[in-house]
Amino acid sequence: MQISEYQQLVDKWIKTIGVRYFSELTNMAILTEEVGEVSRLIARIYGEQSFKTPLTPEEQIQKLADELADVIWVVTCLANQTGIDLDEALKKNIDKKTTRDIKRHTNNEKL
Repeated sequence: MQISEYQQLVDKWIKTIGVRYFSELTNMAILTEEVGEVSRLIARIYGEQSFKTPLTPEEQIQKLADELADVIWVVTCLANQTGIDLDEALKKNIDKKTTRDIKRHTNNEKL
């Protein structure tokens, strides 16, 4: 699926099932919450934190995938309601990073 297709699916879902978009400020708060949920899982899967209720490795990755998808959902909502074409924005972003960092990482002695 192209990102533009996903943007259209999210928009259709919001307008038919979700009724309307939350405000940009509310979506920013929701995005922060979702990123926190990703952080919580990363701390437990890859860090020293433990789960209160143990999960199998498959369940852990499934939960992480779902939370990452939630982050993408909210980012897509913000893009839609602010008129941003994510396909174009992501293309420009990779070009920016490529130009800016063409030698940065290969010259980094820490890597």
